[in-house]
Amino acid sequence: SQYEAFTALLEEKKGATSLEDRAKLAREAFAVSSHYDSKIYQWFSKDSEGLSPLRISENNAQVLRYGENPHQKGEFVGDLDKIFNKLGGKELSFNNLLDVDAAIQMLGDFKDEAATCLVIKHNNACGLATRNTVFEAWEAALAADPVSAFGGIIASNQEIDEKTAESISTLFFEVLIAPAYTPKAVEILLAKKNRIILELKSYPEKSVQVRSCLGSFLMQQPDAFTETAADLKQISAKAASEQEIKDLLFAVKLVKHTKSNAIILVKDGQLLAAGTGQTSRVDALRQAIHKAKSFGFSLKGAVMASDAFFPFPDCVEIAAEEGVTAVVQPGGSIKDQLSIDAANERGMAMVATGIRHFKH
Repeated sequence: SQYEAFTALLEEKKGATSLEDRAKLAREAFAVSSHYDSKIYQWFSKDSEGLSPLRISENNAQVLRYGENPHQKGEFVGDLDKIFNKLGGKELSFNNLLDVDAAIQMLGDFKDEAATCLVIKHNNACGLATRNTVFEAWEAALAADPVSAFGGIIASNQEIDEKTAESISTLFFEVLIAPAYTPKAVEILLAKKNRIILELKSYPEKSVQVRSCLGSFLMQQPDAFTETAADLKQISAKAASEQEIKDLLFAVKLVKHTKSNAIILVKDGQLLAAGTGQTSRVDALRQAIHKAKSFGFSLKGAVMASDAFFPFPDCVEIAAEEGVTAVVQPGGSIKDQLSIDAANERGMAMVATGIRHFKH
């Protein structure tokens, strides 16, 4: 297409070109050569240790309806077709894409678990549960916060069947993501034309994270560490039970994807409530407790995860009063012993991971 436009220009102007013509042609030529050079550089840098100097070049730009707000322009630069089959619905918006990314990042840590469903709102989970079937996981995820789920993003790590589709369809949602759908489920879900239904082809490769900052950029490796039972170091006198360990691992996976300061309350493979993006850890805990109680959950026998250490014992004390029996936190404070002592005095199990999961 470039050659055709170039030859048409020469024919039109009988071989003569203006400075503006040559500038336009030069821009197009350098766009091709610089993109090619950037891709070569990225290939040679992919196995290097640490972070390489920033080189970003993408030709696939999709103009969005607008950015975060209607008065802002927005684009998505990349290839969504590599990640999804879009089965129906309106065009994805800027905010949809941010929530879809958050959902897939979170779901990736549960992709090998039993049937798991999650509900995302403003990049945070307001519902998440693992059960024997997708339908049971969906019901348990929704129960955590059916108010916030309105207009949210729903994701599942397993196929959506007819029964689950019928239940999901009773809720207004923006996007549904799953690796597969039964034909009947698709028919049910597409009954309302604006619903965005995405079939997940593959989980995107975790790449360097880039954010604009002070007119320039911040870069970092993704937080790809996922704790296992071997990473939980017992620091309390009482050991966590087998079920508590399962819930602690569930909770610490979730807290990693929650805006800091973050507190996660979990019981029997279900998010009971999350305290998200608070300026103090105590506020995050109180927010989570209030939400759990407002939806009828008892915290007796629940576990708590914190994205960072406890500088004071107050969170442990408050959680114990509500019936929380086990805690996972990274440790690392010079006052760790205060929280450990508080757990011991109240008969709570506490484990440390040594890994902080701040998410700003």
